[in-house]
Amino acid sequence: MAVGIFDSGLGGLTVLDAVQKRLPDVPLVYLGDNAHAPYGVRDADDVYDLTTRAADRLFQAGCDLVILACNTASAAALRRMQEAWVPTDKRVLGVFVPLIEALTERQWGDNSPPREVAVKHVALFATPATVSSRAFQRELAFRAIGVDVEAQACGGVVDAIEDGDMILAEALVRSHVDALRRKMPTPEAAILGCTHYPLMQEVFQDALGPDVAVYSQANLVAESLADYLIRHPKMMGPGEASKFLTTGDPKRVSSRATQFLRRQITFEAA
Repeated sequence: MAVGIFDSGLGGLTVLDAVQKRLPDVPLVYLGDNAHAPYGVRDADDVYDLTTRAADRLFQAGCDLVILACNTASAAALRRMQEAWVPTDKRVLGVFVPLIEALTERQWGDNSPPREVAVKHVALFATPATVSSRAFQRELAFRAIGVDVEAQACGGVVDAIEDGDMILAEALVRSHVDALRRKMPTPEAAILGCTHYPLMQEVFQDALGPDVAVYSQANLVAESLADYLIRHPKMMGPGEASKFLTTGDPKRVSSRATQFLRRQITFEAA
């Protein structure tokens, strides 16, 4: 009954932590492709190849349902995977869906024409690959009209977080927020479009100010997954044990993960 959670590195642990709290009885298999992180500077074909390889590894681990807890993979690879690669008895889902549900206040299954929503000016902070894909804007346009999205590519933030340099990560976040504000001085909402970024949510909020609603993915994804499993109970895979897998150095990744989640996390080689 295991569910797979995949990320290019450690950022997806924010999603895993939220899912464990929401669904404590569901075994989770986490795979971090730390050997190839970050994905945000790779081209779409490279991201697709790495993501399909990772999803296949999670299928082998007994997961029939895999969550791409990586916005770059969701933006650059998910649609292509769903159309031509995912086996009929498996499912691969991304992390944009819960964000857009929350932002537009409508359910994903609501296929009515796009309509006006309360929020008109949205700042999107994401990796360079996610920004260049325009996947968030495309999905949002299916459901809402009249929303101005200004995207800011946050180069260097993922690398700093993966290296454990939170001082550098904070400095970069503040610099990227300043750059965004030069293009959109008064955003009403901000999307943290990378699962690493919730680790810096307080910094984003402080830099943006108290009047900007900051949408972070972890809890939204966890709630959406819980709802999905209620509607699709057969997608609980045969895996029975939680585990953490990495393509990188298990000892180093375990140390970083333990720092992030403030509890002992032990990775094994994928």
